[in-house]
Amino acid sequence: MRFGFDETELGQSVSSRHLDAADRQLIGALVEDARVSIRTIAGRLHISRANAYARVQRMLSDGVIAGFSARIAPERAGLGTSAYVSLTIEQQVWPSVRDELRNVRYVEHMALVGAEVDVILLVRAPDNATLRRVVLEHVQAVPGVKETRTWLIFGEVEGRGPDWSTPV
Repeated sequence: MRFGFDETELGQSVSSRHLDAADRQLIGALVEDARVSIRTIAGRLHISRANAYARVQRMLSDGVIAGFSARIAPERAGLGTSAYVSLTIEQQVWPSVRDELRNVRYVEHMALVGAEVDVILLVRAPDNATLRRVVLEHVQAVPGVKETRTWLIFGEVEGRGPDWSTPV
């Protein structure tokens, strides 16, 4: 318990739900286009709208589907500077560091990792000056953060991701 979190945060107490072929195809359709209608999905899967709707509702309530969102092109949306920021933190402070970092503007994603560092952040800011302020004035000011290191991102490419049409 180096960072002071419980087993549910590690995923040890959270059971994964078995997804059948229709569930996986439904997820694949939503990943491809979260705005696709239930009617369209039902037609593709050759199931009733009621069945498709019930599956979506079940996966939402089970936490399999965590939500729906738009994919944004950061540079086109005014966030021209992106960086990965690694953090070394004191032992037992992950929950409080996590809660503080959730409120730092421009921190898009954070992950507790098993490496030479403890946490990795994805920060997207309008420019280098804002990135500098975020890291030096906000991230480094979080109690328990001992050290940071920043890597500017010069280009990004999305990977293929999982194939939802086949079992995991």
